[in-house]
Amino acid sequence: MGMRKKMLVLLSAMALVAALALPAGAADDTIKIAGLFNLTGGMSSIDTPGLNGAKLAAKLINEKGGLLGKKVEVIGYDTKTDQKAAATGAKKSLADGCVAGLGYGDTTFVMAAAPLYQKKGRPFVTSGATHPMLPKWVGEYMFMAPFGDDDQSYAIADYTYKKLGARKVVVWTDNSMDFTKALSKFFKERFKKLGGEIILEDFFMMGDKDFSAQIARLKKAGADAVFVSSIPNEAGLTTKQIREAGLTLPIVSGDGFDTELITTVPGPKLANDVYFATHTYREDKRPEVLNFIEEYKKEYNRPPENAFAALGFDAVGLIADAIKRAGTTDGKELRKALAATKGYKAVTGEITYSRPSGVPMKGVSVISVKNGKYKVEEVWMPAK
Repeated sequence: MGMRKKMLVLLSAMALVAALALPAGAADDTIKIAGLFNLTGGMSSIDTPGLNGAKLAAKLINEKGGLLGKKVEVIGYDTKTDQKAAATGAKKSLADGCVAGLGYGDTTFVMAAAPLYQKKGRPFVTSGATHPMLPKWVGEYMFMAPFGDDDQSYAIADYTYKKLGARKVVVWTDNSMDFTKALSKFFKERFKKLGGEIILEDFFMMGDKDFSAQIARLKKAGADAVFVSSIPNEAGLTTKQIREAGLTLPIVSGDGFDTELITTVPGPKLANDVYFATHTYREDKRPEVLNFIEEYKKEYNRPPENAFAALGFDAVGLIADAIKRAGTTDGKELRKALAATKGYKAVTGEITYSRPSGVPMKGVSVISVKNGKYKVEEVWMPAK
């Protein structure tokens, strides 16, 4: 082998060693963040806006000069509302050198992906999954941009009892999802504590299309309201079929109902007397909210579809803020910086990780839908 060839081999080897010594995603001039979302299937109406919000956040960061002198790229991975695909997507994103992961509007999919990030010592921030036990289940590298299910369930239970005056409630639960089961559990706990009564519990599964059996039992029950714990696909269908059956009692829920399907599937006439707890965002006049809406419209030629677009934006913002404060993309340092987040002015409310876990204390909006029109009825705050 000639001297020149030897030198080239040596230089190539040195470059490879240098690249391997750098933190993941830092071997080039791009900081890669994984956007793991279900862009197809039953979760797509909340996950697609989530990825759009995340990509918009990266674009605005880059317009201001990027992070640590590098560009930020949110790489989208469609995991098709499938748990196996979520695990595969997480593995691929880690192999692609993503320094952190974000995504999902549901706990089941976070639990398929985030433990792989924990194992690799890289942070994962969920943009929309709300089970308050997530950071405990996954570990110290797991953080939440949204509030916990206990907070949103307590907010809608309080509203149902105190403002709607309901005393007897029927609870419907999608029995195939961790998120929906947790939502019902916390709602029942709070409603009973207030003095209300759960007179009937009914169940369905993700993908169900016919709710006539549950509706027949609901008609006989004589309830003041029905709590429907579902993901977006079934949110629109249950609302449509309950109203088509001639039942006019209030339908109450959590953020699985924060989807355009709640009005488009039943149509504006039937989308009436629906109330749900969700992330503080709609009709909010804070500058963070107004700027986000303006930038989203500019980028996608439409207003944000729901709060999950804002949460995707916030998740990237939280990671970027931590990278800035850490001065590095090293997983350990990044985790420390995320855990130390205080008073971060997110679109969906100020975020502080003051609890011993990665669950922020935030306000919860209670939204009413009347004749297809959304209105913020109140913002509920958790007790400190």
